[in-house]
Amino acid sequence: MAKKAKKQQQAGGTPATVALTAAGVTYTVHSYEHDPSHPSYGEEAAEAMGVSPERVFKTLVADVDGALTVAVVPVAGQLDLKALASAVGGKRATMADPALAERTTGYVRGGISPLGQRKKLPTVLDASASAHPTICVSAGRRGLELELSPDDLAKLTDAVVAPVGRA
Repeated sequence: MAKKAKKQQQAGGTPATVALTAAGVTYTVHSYEHDPSHPSYGEEAAEAMGVSPERVFKTLVADVDGALTVAVVPVAGQLDLKALASAVGGKRATMADPALAERTTGYVRGGISPLGQRKKLPTVLDASASAHPTICVSAGRRGLELELSPDDLAKLTDAVVAPVGRA
């Protein structure tokens, strides 16, 4: 790990913020006090930041034909598993085991970021992200969000952009 990245992580950064900084991407970090009793991590983030739930995206890990795949969809909706499978050329998708998702990404549930994952997984960004100049995604821990352009997110994750979310 480069010295600069190490310093950023030690100063409270996450692998996601280190990846963005290393790529030279413009982003904003938003932090808030996480309430463990809140029923939805994503809705909690939207409320705490005062941002529309359509602009706050959750990172979900699914199993598509035996391969883990990341879906980034608005917290205001749900993941369409059939659409996700189709977007990556698969036939069937199910939600991944949460423990496997945590081990593979290196993040805890409710704090999984699409960036800086331990193992780079195929990623699909919901097409609705393109309607916003910036979106928010987890920065790698509960109570920490990143705001960045959807184009930068798609580029850094090599994401397929497709309609995989539903209201």
